[in-house]
Amino acid sequence: MSLHRPTVVSGRESRLPLAGLLALSLALAAVTEMHGRDVVPPTPSQPWSPRQLGKYEQDLAAETSQYRQDSTRVAIDPGKVYDLPELIDIAERNNPETRIAWERARQAAAAVGLSESAYYPYLVASAGAGYARAFLPFPSLAVDDGPLVQKLVRASANPQAALQALEKANPNVALPPVTITGGSTLLIDSVASNETLSVKWLLIDFGQRGAVVDAARQLLMMANVGFNATHQKIVFEVTRDFYEFGNAREQVAVAQSAFRAAQTVEQAVKARLDNGLAIKPEFLQAQQQSAQFAFELEAALGAESDAQVALVDSLGILPTTRLQVADFADKPLPSIPQESVDQLIDLALSQRPDLVMELANLRAKQAAVLAARADFYPKIAVGASVGDATLNTSVAGSDYFGGQHSIYGADVSVEVPIFDGFERVQKLRVAEADLRSAESELAEARDSAVREVWKAYTDFRTALREQDAAAKLIAAADNAYSAVLESYKNGLSTYPEVVNAERDVSSAQNVGHNTRAAIFTSAAALALSVGELAKPAPSRDQ
Repeated sequence: MSLHRPTVVSGRESRLPLAGLLALSLALAAVTEMHGRDVVPPTPSQPWSPRQLGKYEQDLAAETSQYRQDSTRVAIDPGKVYDLPELIDIAERNNPETRIAWERARQAAAAVGLSESAYYPYLVASAGAGYARAFLPFPSLAVDDGPLVQKLVRASANPQAALQALEKANPNVALPPVTITGGSTLLIDSVASNETLSVKWLLIDFGQRGAVVDAARQLLMMANVGFNATHQKIVFEVTRDFYEFGNAREQVAVAQSAFRAAQTVEQAVKARLDNGLAIKPEFLQAQQQSAQFAFELEAALGAESDAQVALVDSLGILPTTRLQVADFADKPLPSIPQESVDQLIDLALSQRPDLVMELANLRAKQAAVLAARADFYPKIAVGASVGDATLNTSVAGSDYFGGQHSIYGADVSVEVPIFDGFERVQKLRVAEADLRSAESELAEARDSAVREVWKAYTDFRTALREQDAAAKLIAAADNAYSAVLESYKNGLSTYPEVVNAERDVSSAQNVGHNTRAAIFTSAAALALSVGELAKPAPSRDQ
């Protein structure tokens, strides 16, 4: 006798959902393939226009006004003449490099806080809710048609349960055989929700967190000192560009003076030619010489413009900004430092920002080695959780039943590393190699600092000695030119002698201006090499 008739689902109906999913997947793949063809250039032989390029260009054009506003954070007075200290102040407040270095220091400070968070317990609240449908296989049974079976069928809607109850009540009763003839499924619908508060706290890690925090603090020191190094670099660049621009202006003045002198010589030759005392080739040579000095004047004006652009760029403002810069011709020359070169080298080795950064980097690598070694030791942590859970279930379309209860627990975990494919060993080797590299980098930086201080000191003393020689050279060239020109007017000197004397004057004046600018620039380079340029005041904890 059949107690339950199984439900049969046709094979065609069961294949429909699978076929639909397969078709949808193929359609999505085709769309993805077509879209992917538009994200790379179609050929390497010519440029192309990707999608939305025009929109990006429109956005750039719309942000131009904001870019111009951000490029000049410090207002520039076009009627004011700015001296070097004022230009340095503008650069420190306006140059993008200082803002970049500042943000890097802030990022490093946040990294220190991030590493210190490992000392605190990890507390998390979670909540969730969901619905699920599942099924259980439910068999169909068949038994013999004896009287006892008929009685059980009439007495109960669940023959299997009745048979089990009868067997339990009277084990000696011989039950008829039962066979499984098929079956179907029993649907179960469940609705669940939970709210949990969990905490986990790492107690012992054998110094790994401390090493990580120490490394982060060393990187913070690198970022902070790098911020100071950026200021020193900007101060030097502004100083150098200031004197190069001033020197370029002096070169323009020299070129103008040479052009006027060439015209004077040309007039003198013309006068001699008119009086029959000179030949026409001399006059043509004089005209050529005037044209040559006119060309050199234009070249000097171009160099002056380039030097001005470089100065404005070091300030971090737009090249189109109108800026008047003071002259340094009347500035007193810097004097030779009182310290010896050995003392300056010792001072540089104790305070240069790049050396401080290398030392901090070395200590960060040392901390990284300690952190890598701590991976070989166990970690001990405690955890706990408390919450509330609800579960309601419906079987075969019945009313939902279930309950709500509090849940909680606590645990102590010990994590002991045994084998990880030599990952920890390789990490330790990498950390130790980085440490050895940092040691070599610090040694190389010290050698480089010694060379830079020695060169800057030598260049400064050489420029000071050249100043006296340049002054004497200018005076001698001026006297010689005046004498040769007067002699030529009187017919006692030749035209080539006048041209050579004229060239000597221009060359001597250029040497003088170059030497004066080199003195100021080399003095700034010496201060930079020692670490004294724009050195910050010591903090209270030093």
